[in-house]
Amino acid sequence: MGNCFGSTSVNISQSQCTSKPPSREETDEEKRNGFEGISPEKGKIYNNNNNTQVDAAATARTADVPSSGKVVTPNLKMFTLQELKQTTKNFRPNRMLGEGGFEQVFKGWVDEKTYGPTKAGTGIAVAVKKSNPYSPQELEEWRAEVKFLGKFSHPNLVKLIGYCCEDKQLFLVYEYMAKGSLENHLFRRGAEPLAWNIRLKIAIDAAKGLNFLHSSEKSVIYRDFKASNILLDGAYNAKLSNFGLAKFGPINGNSHITTRVMGTYGYAAPEYIATGHLYVKSDVYGFGVVLLEMLTGLRALDQDRPTGEVNLVEWAVASLENKKRLKKIMDPRLNNKYPMEAAIQAAKIIKQCLQSDPKNRPSMDKILETLEQVNAIQENPKKKSCSTKTKPNNTQKQQQDHHHRSPLHYKHNGTREARPGHY
Repeated sequence: MGNCFGSTSVNISQSQCTSKPPSREETDEEKRNGFEGISPEKGKIYNNNNNTQVDAAATARTADVPSSGKVVTPNLKMFTLQELKQTTKNFRPNRMLGEGGFEQVFKGWVDEKTYGPTKAGTGIAVAVKKSNPYSPQELEEWRAEVKFLGKFSHPNLVKLIGYCCEDKQLFLVYEYMAKGSLENHLFRRGAEPLAWNIRLKIAIDAAKGLNFLHSSEKSVIYRDFKASNILLDGAYNAKLSNFGLAKFGPINGNSHITTRVMGTYGYAAPEYIATGHLYVKSDVYGFGVVLLEMLTGLRALDQDRPTGEVNLVEWAVASLENKKRLKKIMDPRLNNKYPMEAAIQAAKIIKQCLQSDPKNRPSMDKILETLEQVNAIQENPKKKSCSTKTKPNNTQKQQQDHHHRSPLHYKHNGTREARPGHY
């Protein structure tokens, strides 16, 4: 572009779209996951249990979501293209929040109760993701996004409000996340540096969302964990977005599923890239990469760094076990304002997440528990340096010059281009 599952599932058939992509045979995985039909009647969706018609606008909102998350009866509003044009002022360029690959994201405004289009500043803000051109892969990811986010309700998963499929275009409508993506805050030129406590809060929130996906009756493998897919609201609460590559986890006692390699090079686990074997703990590897980015302020991949330092994991992993070396690779924009003991413990978590064998990586439940312990470590004011600020090393100076660059996304065995920085 998320874990318990009941007997129902959100299912979308190609026949519901105004224009169909080239036909293809349904895969075994799609048959297992199941795709039934969403009613084409505008603004309505049918409950898959009994085909009872439900008012989408009244039920799409999630009230008082428990911190542990829950599975909900999927009720999403089916927007018309005309409604989305009104909502975004005909996709006016100054409403664009981000773009990448084949997608663009626009800000819009809708009525809080009916989700009908309203004037800017009236009602609630939404983000409208537009996928174009129409392709089988885009449709597959669009369907997965609706299937997973339409069913899950968790404070650390972005809320999907509705969808649209008209004129060979695919649309998804989400809650608006005011502060954009973690990627922008870490790497965009001129972005205000994130304080240590904010970074830990974001890491803990993201861990909660990922743990929710992993720990329920039918585990879900997110498969595309990266900084650009972690969105922040006005209070820096983090939520996972872009579920187009998510997959159900292994069943019947199997350790993994086998699927074509998709995602973003630099974040994808080595066993997945090498074999196509996708484990639940393949997500843990990606989490470790993002946590390393948060500690260092450096991108997972950057061709503008010196030879030998292009791949952050390969270059930095040796410094994670040594206090002096760790201090040298810490993000200079933190200005040494962090408890060193907390940084050391965070580095240990990263090292565990990046183990080559997925069996040796910790579960997200364990990672979350450890991160909360790290968050409790306070800086000792007596040890806090009040001298001149530590100067960044050459690599970090060079990286700061490139914080504004777009992330490097390599196509690898069918991997898609970068998605928008927002959503």
